[in-house]
Amino acid sequence: MKKEYEILKESKKVILAYSGGLDTSVIVTWLKENGANEIICVSVDLGQVEDEEALNKKAINSGASKFYNINVEDEFIDDYAFKCLKAGAKYEGVYLLGTAMARPLIAKVLVDIAKKEGADLIVHGCTGKGNDQIRFELSINALAPEIDVLAPWRFWDIKGRSEEEQYALDHNIPLKVTKDEDYSMDENIWHLSHEGLDLEDPKNAANLEKVLYWVTDPKKAKDEAEIVEIKFLEGTPVALNGENLKGSELVKKLNKIGGSHGIGIDDIVESRVVGMKSRGVYENPAASILYFAHEKLQTTTMHPDALEYHQKLSYDYAKLVYQGKWMTPLKEGMDALIDKIEENVTGKVKLELYKGNIRPISIDATNSLYSEEYATFEEDDVYNQYDATGFINLFGLSTKLYAKALNKKEY
Repeated sequence: MKKEYEILKESKKVILAYSGGLDTSVIVTWLKENGANEIICVSVDLGQVEDEEALNKKAINSGASKFYNINVEDEFIDDYAFKCLKAGAKYEGVYLLGTAMARPLIAKVLVDIAKKEGADLIVHGCTGKGNDQIRFELSINALAPEIDVLAPWRFWDIKGRSEEEQYALDHNIPLKVTKDEDYSMDENIWHLSHEGLDLEDPKNAANLEKVLYWVTDPKKAKDEAEIVEIKFLEGTPVALNGENLKGSELVKKLNKIGGSHGIGIDDIVESRVVGMKSRGVYENPAASILYFAHEKLQTTTMHPDALEYHQKLSYDYAKLVYQGKWMTPLKEGMDALIDKIEENVTGKVKLELYKGNIRPISIDATNSLYSEEYATFEEDDVYNQYDATGFINLFGLSTKLYAKALNKKEY
């Protein structure tokens, strides 16, 4: 089996997943220094790229022969984020999978460019401690098993962030790094995550003034509540406050609204795939509001058996996505089932946002399963309460027989 340095030196073209942050900025130079013939940097824009030209200039100046910035924010929301939303997927009951579900799409773009350029190697900047190495490589293997993948963090001599920063300094690689505030962050239009520094110890309270970018500290949020209305079509958000919007625009607008009211701060200690626990603070105002609204609409539109099974399925779905198994037959089968049982999740949900809290105001389902005629505490002509006697006798028969059997047991 070939060693990593051999694979690197023998490759014709290298595709590097490039963000312009510390890791990938260093890796471009390091690849050239360690024998890579040609490096093509690929930035995948999920709504986070602010200055494409600056990224291009930095990649070329670092030694890349070519730079791509591919905007896929619409595909990300429609085919990835909204699928997780319909599934109700929350890893360990909290994490809304903003990083996890982005990685398969990034991998898809990297493979597309690799095939276009005739590259035989893809390099990423994930560490050997994290989840993203798994997510990238499982997805690349599913799409292009013939392409090799390397992660320098797993075999180079650089042993930590401080050594990486020193390498950048020694090689005149420009970085925007401040020791006290340089959290490890991942951003797309669905979420913004923060890890590292003081957040590594769960005993430390997150300094929200220092951490937050999108969301206002709830204590400092607006004093006036705001009502928002979200319309869903078969489980997918299609309109905000009466305005039909494509998914990415709806999310962007709702991020600003929710963030201004302190909505969407998740402080989590999660179980990584590689076995360790990690702590992070996530900002996801739009996602938090959409999950809340979707769950409320489900209560009035889903068949009880389907709703119960959906809640079980959401756990398995989240775990599958978290572990990088997006491109698997099981995941495709789950999506097909979810699409079927979400067919009636159509209607409008009104919510009140206030200082970090979301309160339901109204649920207006197109084909509601809630019937006031049946549910009323007043007199009605549709439900015969005497029928409950026979139902309870049959429903409780197994319990009754079991209890009788125990009473006969001789000790």
